[in-house]
Amino acid sequence: MDNQYYRKTRPKLKSWLNRTLRKKFVLLTLLIALPTISFMMFSNKGIIQRLTLEREKEAMRIKINQTLQEQQKLQQQSKALDSDPKAIEKVAREKYGMIRDGETVYKVRKETE
Repeated sequence: MDNQYYRKTRPKLKSWLNRTLRKKFVLLTLLIALPTISFMMFSNKGIIQRLTLEREKEAMRIKINQTLQEQQKLQQQSKALDSDPKAIEKVAREKYGMIRDGETVYKVRKETE
């Protein structure tokens, strides 16, 4: 009955061996894991580079879509200028300041404060 109140001791050699192996295992794991993770993150084919390229790709897609929309708008305007006299007149008035015979143009100046 006295044995139940005393701490049981392990053999010293076994505990020392376990501690040493754990330390070596942790050290070995760190020596393998750290370079591998840093290579995966920061190399030319790493995660950070991939995210940067994906952001650039998305920005290029947006720019391409905007350019395509602008191109369609300009093509429509070109077709209108080829056939529609009102479109031709509108451009002539707005861009070149032309007027019809008998019209009087009044220009309003904004007052500066």
